[in-house]
Amino acid sequence: MSETNPSLPEPSANQPYMHISALQAGIINIPVDLIIQGEHRIHRRCPSLSFYLKHSNSDRHFIFDLGLRKDFESYPPEAKKHYRTLMPCEVPQDVAESCVKGGIDPADVERVVISHLHFDHIGDCAPFTKAEFILGGEGKPTLEDGYPGNPHSYFLTAAAPADRTTFLTAEDFTTSIGPFPHAVDYFGDGSVYIVHTPGHCAGHITVLARTSADGAWMYLGGDVAHDTRLITDPETRIGMAAESGTPYCMHRDPIQATIDIGRVRALVKLPRVEFIIAHDWKWYEENQEHAFLPGKIVPKV
Repeated sequence: MSETNPSLPEPSANQPYMHISALQAGIINIPVDLIIQGEHRIHRRCPSLSFYLKHSNSDRHFIFDLGLRKDFESYPPEAKKHYRTLMPCEVPQDVAESCVKGGIDPADVERVVISHLHFDHIGDCAPFTKAEFILGGEGKPTLEDGYPGNPHSYFLTAAAPADRTTFLTAEDFTTSIGPFPHAVDYFGDGSVYIVHTPGHCAGHITVLARTSADGAWMYLGGDVAHDTRLITDPETRIGMAAESGTPYCMHRDPIQATIDIGRVRALVKLPRVEFIIAHDWKWYEENQEHAFLPGKIVPKV
C-alpha cells in the first residue's frame, strides 16, 4: 500500500462522480457534554442523516446509512433502556419513506452501506428487499452476537440481512486516499471511496465521494465526530462524562477516534472539500429546502 498523500487525486478525462442527496432519517436529542469536552448537560436536537448517492455515468447507486427505525419497540431492550432516557428520538419520516417521497422505490435500491451498527444508523432494512448490504468487517462479530441471541446486546442481529451482507476486511482496504491510509475505491473509477475509520465503533466506515468532474469532493463522516467543532476547531476535544458513576465516551476508542478526526481535519482543509457528519444540526437547518431527495447537494465551485 502506498503512503498517504495529503492531496487528493486529480480527475481523469471524463471523470465519473457521484450525485448526492440527503435523506430524512429521524431526529435524535444528543447530550452535548458527551460529545464536547467541557460542555454542560443540555440536549441538542440533531438529525440522523442518511444519503442517496448515484453515479454520474451509470445507474449505479447506493444509500449510506439508514438512520432511525420507526418501530422503536423492535430495538434490543438494552438499547431502549439506555437511549430512551439519554437520547430521546422521533422519526417523522424514515429512509424508506424518504426514498418514496423522492421518487425512488426502496425495492430498486442496489446497495446499502451502513457506517456502523448503532441504533440510530441501522434503520429498517426490510423495505430494501434486493439490496446488497455493506458493513465494516469488524462489525461482523457484533452482528452475530446481537439481540435476540444475546439478550443483553445493544445491537440488533436483524440490522442487515445475513444472506445479502458483505463485510469489508483489511484485504479490501488497500487504497490510500488523501490523509486516509485505508480505503476502498468502491466502483474502481475514482468516483467514491469507502474509508476505514474505526475509532467510533467496531467496523465504522465513512464515504469520500467526488461531486463533480472537475475536482469537488464531499466527505460523509457518519459518527467520526458528533459535532462539527471537533473537525473545524483543533482546540475542541472529544467529550467524556460520567453516566451512573462510570466514565462514558461516545467513541469506543477515543485515541483512535482522535486520529480519525485529525485525518478528517486535514482532509477538509484541502480545496473544494466539504463534509457532512450524521448529526450535523446546523447543516440540516440550512439545507432542508434543497438538498434532500429529489433535490441534490450542490458541490462547491
